[in-house]
Amino acid sequence: MRATQIRILAFALVVLALVMFAACSPSDEGGGTGTGGTSSSTAGTTGSGGTNSTAGRGGTTGAAGAAGSSSTAGTTGAAGSIAGTSGGSTAGTGGTSAAGTGGGAGTTGGAGAGGGAAGASGGRGGAAGAGGAVGAGGRGGRGGTSATAGSGGGGTGGGAAGSSGTAGTTGSGGSGNVTCPSPALKAGDTNKTIQVGSDSRTYILHVPSKYTGTAAVPLVVDFHPLGGSGSSESGSSPYKALTDAEGVISAYPNGKSGPSGGAWNVGPCCVANVDDVAFAKALVADVEKVACIDTKRVYAVGFSMGGGMSHYVACHAADIFAAVAPASFDLPQENVGDCKPSRPIAQVSFRSSNDTLVPYAGGASSVVAGMPVTFLGAKATMDKWAQLNSCTGSPTATDSNNCQYYTSCAGGVQVGLCTMTSGHAPGKADVGWPFLKKFTLP
Repeated sequence: MRATQIRILAFALVVLALVMFAACSPSDEGGGTGTGGTSSSTAGTTGSGGTNSTAGRGGTTGAAGAAGSSSTAGTTGAAGSIAGTSGGSTAGTGGTSAAGTGGGAGTTGGAGAGGGAAGASGGRGGAAGAGGAVGAGGRGGRGGTSATAGSGGGGTGGGAAGSSGTAGTTGSGGSGNVTCPSPALKAGDTNKTIQVGSDSRTYILHVPSKYTGTAAVPLVVDFHPLGGSGSSESGSSPYKALTDAEGVISAYPNGKSGPSGGAWNVGPCCVANVDDVAFAKALVADVEKVACIDTKRVYAVGFSMGGGMSHYVACHAADIFAAVAPASFDLPQENVGDCKPSRPIAQVSFRSSNDTLVPYAGGASSVVAGMPVTFLGAKATMDKWAQLNSCTGSPTATDSNNCQYYTSCAGGVQVGLCTMTSGHAPGKADVGWPFLKKFTLP
């Protein structure tokens, strides 16, 4: 009996000890229960005891819960949320730690120690987008004229900061972004005078009704024949009707008077002591000041002596003229050696097989007294231009207009000869103009 009493007393003492042990355990260690995870306990669930936590300290001890291989650690993570409520921390952030192996509950509790860490600062914004590439710039060499050589290039790229900077795309040269003079020229003819060295030179500027002045257009310089004038050429040129229909500006210069009247100095004929190449260049620059001209599409045409001047500017002003179409004139033997164009230049000649003034086969001429000249001939002139332009192969077969061309030439140019049976006559503008406008300065 006494032994029984002793056993009962011992059991009561054990129970009392357990009760006192439980009573003495701090309630904020609730998360520590997670250590029970060594068995298949739902330590994470017990961790919710963090409800009584004052600062989420339970999370610290909770780290021991890592041993719980079977613990539903994800559930334990919820304890962080409760701890945050009592401990004043943003435990919810910590709760995002998804512990896979059961110890994750400890990680969750850690958030209670001071709340979720502040989000990392955002990275710096991307550097401002570089401005677009500098435009290639317009064609130089016009010195101070309004040729828009500078403005033609796309200009300095002005891409907005932070954008892809594409605003400043490379310009396409002088013909890309032309700043048109203002106010726009009115339709009609104007007599113009310019100073070329010590000479005053004149020309007629023709503005067609279809010219608007808002977009760059080609310029055709049309040289008159021996004894003619700008006015007579303006009234008889076959090109005018075609170019007027397209709003193209044309100019009709006046040659200086020589032994046979108005003429051009193409050496050794047909007027002396005159620099007509300088005049042609100055005329183009003067037109560009007042009209919206595409400086890459300036062309020269002319009949007879005017055709000779067209040949001559091709030889000596290929930086200004994109292509030429002479009629009823050849390169002269006397100065062909001086024909050295600065670049390949497209050329098509119109010659009549029955021309008695400038023979198709070439030969000597004394039309201008004291200034004899020897014509190379139609085919020899064509072949010389092919040589000057580094053309290869043979010319094409004659087409429906009785024209043939060297088409494999340097710089993509062509050299052509159209044979007519019209005597000494102007060229075929319906062939010449489509040929000319295919070519631009590089």
